[in-house]
Amino acid sequence: MLSLHIRRPSAPLSGHLPMGSTEGTPHAVSVDSRRVLRAGEAWIPVMGEFHFSRYPAAEWREELLKMRAGGIDLVATYLFWNQHEDRRGTLRFDGDLDVRRFVELCADLGLAVAVRIGPWSHGECRNGGFPDWLADVDCTPRTDDPAYLSLVEPYYARIAHELRGLAHDEGGPIVAVQVENELYDQPAHLATLRRMAEDAGIRAPLWTATGWGAARLPEDVLLPLYGGYPEAFWEDAHEGWTRDMRRHYFFTPIRDDHAIGADLRNSAPSGTGPDDRRYPYATCELGGGMAIAYHRRPTVPAEDITALALAKLGSGSVWQGYYLYHGCSQRLDHTVPNQESHATHYPNDLPRVSYDFQAPLGEYGQVRPSFHALRLQHLFLRDSGAALAGMPLVLPDTEPDGLDDRTTLRWAVRSDGERGFLFVNNHQPHESLPRHDQVSFRVTLDDGRAVTLPERPVTVPSGAHFVWPIGYDLGNGVRLDWATAQPVTRLHIDGVPLAVLAATAGIPVSLALPAGLRVEGPAEVTAGADATLVSVPEPGTGAVLTVHGPAGPVRVLVLDEDRARSANRVRVWGEDRLVLCDELVLADGPELRLHTASSAPSFGLLPAPAALAGPGLGAPESDGAFTRWTLGLPQATYEPVVTCVRADAGAPPARTGGPHNRASAPRDEDFDSASVYRISVPREAFEGEGEVLLRLSFTGDAARARVGGRLVADHFWYGPDWEIGLRRFADEAVEHGIEIRLLPLPRDSKVYVDASVRAGLDAAQGTAALHAARLVPVRRVAVRSAGAVQS
Repeated sequence: MLSLHIRRPSAPLSGHLPMGSTEGTPHAVSVDSRRVLRAGEAWIPVMGEFHFSRYPAAEWREELLKMRAGGIDLVATYLFWNQHEDRRGTLRFDGDLDVRRFVELCADLGLAVAVRIGPWSHGECRNGGFPDWLADVDCTPRTDDPAYLSLVEPYYARIAHELRGLAHDEGGPIVAVQVENELYDQPAHLATLRRMAEDAGIRAPLWTATGWGAARLPEDVLLPLYGGYPEAFWEDAHEGWTRDMRRHYFFTPIRDDHAIGADLRNSAPSGTGPDDRRYPYATCELGGGMAIAYHRRPTVPAEDITALALAKLGSGSVWQGYYLYHGCSQRLDHTVPNQESHATHYPNDLPRVSYDFQAPLGEYGQVRPSFHALRLQHLFLRDSGAALAGMPLVLPDTEPDGLDDRTTLRWAVRSDGERGFLFVNNHQPHESLPRHDQVSFRVTLDDGRAVTLPERPVTVPSGAHFVWPIGYDLGNGVRLDWATAQPVTRLHIDGVPLAVLAATAGIPVSLALPAGLRVEGPAEVTAGADATLVSVPEPGTGAVLTVHGPAGPVRVLVLDEDRARSANRVRVWGEDRLVLCDELVLADGPELRLHTASSAPSFGLLPAPAALAGPGLGAPESDGAFTRWTLGLPQATYEPVVTCVRADAGAPPARTGGPHNRASAPRDEDFDSASVYRISVPREAFEGEGEVLLRLSFTGDAARARVGGRLVADHFWYGPDWEIGLRRFADEAVEHGIEIRLLPLPRDSKVYVDASVRAGLDAAQGTAALHAARLVPVRRVAVRSAGAVQS
């Protein structure tokens, strides 16, 4: 039996951080050494990075709605100096650079905002976001050199002007400002940047800086924010993954990560970094995926992302920040490429256009499996975050021996001494972890009471990662002593509390309730002297239990893992509702809106409205506790016409570059020798408002797409089909078609791809050919409830 002992945590340190809302601010935001608080209640922000300047402004609102639907409640975004002041003295905040409009949209949708104002930002932007002209100025950037600060001052002043009135204390959405990025040895300069920003008029309750790499931050001036990625494009092209990245799949009090940005440091970090006892455990760069560099092209499946996020939660995180949560594209309106590359003395060659990052929401808003999988964790945080935030990490009596230990089960508890949550992670990338048989846990609480769960040992499958509750309030005076299912959400339906739990595939669901309670529903109930044990043999939409508590009944719905990943909680038509749908579902005013490529999408609602209206809406059907509708949409099949203009392709020479002498991407002139295809698309494909994806399957190394003679997309092959969103240049695509150029892999190039797709890249040596092209319209379908209350 696995065991640990819990002691009631000491009170957090407070009053030492010069930040927080001014007195009297509605819904005031503050921070102590353990938690972020909003309106006096602990708040675990779920932050997703989305770069407004790298996405068409016309689509911002819909993409922000998607982020909100995924459980994001705080949007982080960079401001890249070279995009706003490409020419010295000429500042632009128009069009896709209009940060004010973006922040106002966030406010309209109830989303908080964190702005990362640089001046040096990175984000794989050219020169880290520094304008090219800065190199011609006699100054020392990223220091308190007065010549440098005199250039930053007007830039900050203009940002302050754009963001005037939008700070949280002014009734706006901005709750945090980050200065600089990955600056390790200039604490005084970081303090200067905060002071300059505030003097310019930039306002926020919270001020942050990246803390990884043992960064020396000015004490109690900036909150250190941390990160962790499942992979690293900035590593060499070696097989497998970097050993230190294993740390992110263990439960540990160590917050720092020396791997992020390691390719930009001249030496290994030294020192201890910020004093963790003075600050809450906050993150801003948990890998929502990973970028693709020419020399290293990792594949990041959803479970690598969700297991890492869960491990950080279990380790004590009270601020879950993802980078990136929404993919985007590099700007193409500059005279020089805007991405980092060997040409800018960066160690890695990035694509000229694509910054998709394999994120939960892709470069063109594609919804990835990680979006649905992370949403399940975010529902848990929305439900239980206030309680979890005050619960520190407690590690078991027996911990793994080190980063190479793959046999000891990884688990931990976060607890306030009386209740808590038990976290288990049995997944890591590249090297699978074994299943564990005959597993049970013994958690001794602060008062000496021992909680043993489950009642019979279980097998924890390889790849499983989950959280179980200990002492969880179901409502009406009913306390769930423990469960072998993950809390999802709690709401009231027809005045009766409903708690939703999610099973983990391969682990039987058991619930322990106080003795003497009557339980009804599809379960096996064992009434004992000390507890009422409930076994749920078939989790799903029909697994609804009624527990008769001292103050009335409560209901418990236990979903199976697959259905739980399709679960949404929305407020629409005057009520909070559960929606089960495999498609993206948005709640927007009086309508539910589905984004779907299917001709027959379906969705289940609980509670169900009296009547619904929508295109092709079928008759409602019972689906356990839910009512399910299927939409019969017209089958829209649009076939692109592919013409091979030139089949032969010449591989460019293998080149290396950058300070680490890594493989370099093909140059512009190399594409003159590429194989060339022209793809024609019909205008009818763009009917409606949704995205139209061009999905390409090819053999090759590097690819570019042009429309009307201009570059619009590019791709380094790493396994998945290449997707290009055509909506943003639909008219040109119809008029001119899309030109695709493919290059073979140079035979001597040292390029890493995942072992599962290695043969595909090897086949590109000397070969570049397009195999298939198809159009995938993603429709937006609105469903309404006639006569419902708008909310």
